[in-house]
Amino acid sequence: MPTYRPSVTGYRHMISAGHYSAAHAGFQILEAGGNAVDAGVAAGIAVGVLQTDRVNFAGVAPIMIYLAEQRKVINIDGLGTWPRAASIEYFRREHGGAMPPGILRTVMPAAPAAWIKALEQYGTMSFGEVAQAAIRLTRDGFAMHGFMADYIRDHENDYRRWPASAAVFLPQGRPPQVGERFVQRDLAATLQYMVDEEAAHRGKGRAAGLKAARDAFYRGDIAQKIARYHRENGGWVTLEDLAAYEVRFEPTLKTEFHGIELHACGPWSQGPVLPQTLNVLAGFDLKAMGHNSATYIHHVTEALKLAFADRHRYYGDPQFVDVPIDVLLSRKYAAARRRLIRNGETWKEMPPAGDVKEFPRATALPEATRGEPAPLADTSYACVVDRAGNAFSTTPSDGSSATPVIPGTGLCPSSRGSQSWTDPAHPAALAPGKRPRLTPNPALALKNGRVFMPFGSPGNDIQPQAMVQVFLNVVLWGMDPQSAVEAPRFATYSFPSSSEPHAYHPGRLSLESRIERSTVEKLAALGHQVAPWSELEWRAGAVCAIRVNSETGLLEGGADPRRPCYALGV
Repeated sequence: MPTYRPSVTGYRHMISAGHYSAAHAGFQILEAGGNAVDAGVAAGIAVGVLQTDRVNFAGVAPIMIYLAEQRKVINIDGLGTWPRAASIEYFRREHGGAMPPGILRTVMPAAPAAWIKALEQYGTMSFGEVAQAAIRLTRDGFAMHGFMADYIRDHENDYRRWPASAAVFLPQGRPPQVGERFVQRDLAATLQYMVDEEAAHRGKGRAAGLKAARDAFYRGDIAQKIARYHRENGGWVTLEDLAAYEVRFEPTLKTEFHGIELHACGPWSQGPVLPQTLNVLAGFDLKAMGHNSATYIHHVTEALKLAFADRHRYYGDPQFVDVPIDVLLSRKYAAARRRLIRNGETWKEMPPAGDVKEFPRATALPEATRGEPAPLADTSYACVVDRAGNAFSTTPSDGSSATPVIPGTGLCPSSRGSQSWTDPAHPAALAPGKRPRLTPNPALALKNGRVFMPFGSPGNDIQPQAMVQVFLNVVLWGMDPQSAVEAPRFATYSFPSSSEPHAYHPGRLSLESRIERSTVEKLAALGHQVAPWSELEWRAGAVCAIRVNSETGLLEGGADPRRPCYALGV
């Protein structure tokens, strides 16, 4: 079918990223001889410059890597832990259980450690080489793009709460206009300091240089500034917290759907929603329903609701919570859950979670939220496939409007604590040293043991919904990646949101306007609380993907036109 953007194809290497200049940064690394990890890290750092409204260099960066020679998938969590002084009782006592904006939401900044760990273990280049484009874009600036300009304008009052934030994001006392040069000098200095520290230790070898870059952030001047700001402003982060932080290697979760092996992130994130949903849908003849018919949308939506119900009851940091993930991903469990999907009627609220023996009862649902779901500052994405068949998939994140810029750094250390709960009975409840339940969840699909498709999306709770639809568009409906990411999309909000204040919109189903009106009417007749979206709605996610034809070697890139995503390849 005709697409808004051409399908990008190649045989050598390919990158698709959430911003066109980030795709260019990664592509330059590939052309210079770097591998998928080098290029993916370069793109990931670049989106933390080009989309600092939604991604921060000091934020989160979950990463999934496919190593072609070993036929192995690696998952780095790229997610910070709560400081040792963090207190669930504080939020319950002082704020009635709410978690207001500010530095008390801060968890350890994980992205720098994740990028450097990926480079150290699987890359070939230095931190300075892969950060070069990002430093140039911060120091010399880039042309402000509409997507970011709109966000800053809509959150102007949020940025004005903190002088250091206003200085960066309201540089002339007002939101920047489209096309104006946007410069982030303090962030440039932060990155350059890490590069300089690496260079000073390069004589001891590449690994020593990377360690020096990491130490510059977690033990050196950057850590000092972060800890000092927290100490002087009632925060919880200390030098000891930063120095002790390490990223974790996590096992991926696997399922098979129509001969494709899908790898998803574990229950420390919302990653299991993806394989759980596909396992339920595997028992239906989706092809017979017709693409984006009322019956098809109904079944996909109801399957997603079932997975989100289990997310609410069971998902949390496995270091603290005994998540019954083997049961949740079993075919027997999926068959039982599938029986809850009714052909002629929707669940008008979140359906009940599955009852796994000997596990605690579900936590209470919050009250229904009135009005339009609030758009949440979210995330970006990047994926790479290199000439050797290695693949990289990452979903870096953390916005800048709900937490202050640390003066002199240009950084907003991760406010991902907003995805913890202050209900002690919830599996994602806040605790010192615990990870919030993360929404960003990159994915990788394999076919016959070789990379088939790295893919992912921004979008908070919409991420796995957009990813399920694109995966089905490619695997079930035979679309090329560009057609798959552009196809009309829908999303349910019939579950408590991951992010504070955990809004809940029972029965709501949002649909892009390209979905036929008669289909929308049929969905309403089934009981869905249908709501219109625009033709290409940015809240519907922004999927990037690369499909690999293992027989011919053809690479096909998809980049979502709902946001400033672009793919490049040769």
